[in-house]
Amino acid sequence: MSPSSDGDTLAFKYAERISIVQYDDYTVVKLQNPWDTLKTLHTYVLVDRDRELPPHLPVGTIVRTPLQKAVVFTSVHSSLADVLGKGSSIGGVCDLKYIQLPFIQEGVAKGTVMDCGDAMNPDIEKIIDLHPDAIMLSPFNNSGGYGRVEELDIPIVECADYMETSALGRAEWMKFYGLLFGASDEAEQLFEEVSGNYERMKALAANAATHPKVVVDLKMGSTWYVPGGRSTQGRLLVDAGADYPFADTDDSGSIPLSVEMVMDRCADADVWMFKASVETEVTLRYLASDYEGYTHLKAYKDGSVYGCNTTEVAFYEEAPYRPDYLLGDMIQIFHPEIEGLGGLRYYSKIEN
Repeated sequence: MSPSSDGDTLAFKYAERISIVQYDDYTVVKLQNPWDTLKTLHTYVLVDRDRELPPHLPVGTIVRTPLQKAVVFTSVHSSLADVLGKGSSIGGVCDLKYIQLPFIQEGVAKGTVMDCGDAMNPDIEKIIDLHPDAIMLSPFNNSGGYGRVEELDIPIVECADYMETSALGRAEWMKFYGLLFGASDEAEQLFEEVSGNYERMKALAANAATHPKVVVDLKMGSTWYVPGGRSTQGRLLVDAGADYPFADTDDSGSIPLSVEMVMDRCADADVWMFKASVETEVTLRYLASDYEGYTHLKAYKDGSVYGCNTTEVAFYEEAPYRPDYLLGDMIQIFHPEIEGLGGLRYYSKIEN
């Protein structure tokens, strides 16, 4: 049965891949398939856990809200739940070794948060023992499904926000997660702060006198993944006033390119910025020892190299829903003449 037509549509200003309609007895959330935008990835029907299930609900995965015990596969959504004041609603996590959040690490040590193993091969028995309200994970194109997790009769919330086409669009999904965790007001207030900061800084960058050419990230084997022009990172670079060589591509995810192609198009880049997850200090010498070709980049020769070591800063846990922080870093790197943005939060200049 289709929902009645008297629902209130929740307004999204930036997000393109989600819609929310609130009715008296339930809320319908539709996620667009980011890999085939004419299709729906998932439909959820959120029902208050203290109410009886209404009759004649529309077709979709029923989720009783607010979530009281969720298993979360991702560090960013664990972090967001905590920021919204609902960290205690996380009963289990996967990929613990990648989650640099003290409240999660301490919860596992105390036994209040369950370590459910590897996200690609979770401990099904532990998840069953938890009796969670939902499992939150990130979907991937052609993943082949979620294996045994799909057989558990536990709602799977597909966190496809990372495939949004703008940084603010991705961050705006916090309104959905606020509904799930019973923190809608907190999510609305946080997003107003984030979007206000972002738009103000974007205007500053748009008026900058120069637009430096920027190359991003590191090669992985024989492949160099760069952000697509319609990805959150690609749009961030443009909003920060960069001349980004791949801004004209239509991809909303990463683009795998040959190292030679990236070096050819970006050899004259004024700035090089990258993320790394290493236990050692990253220096210019370290980069050269990893790949001699890096030394041919203009930015390397000029010493205009900035790195973010994700083992030391909470980049992945925080930046997706605080793109204003990340934009501030980029603007300060690209336009050092713009003052008053508070100093670098994630990136630091790489020295010899």
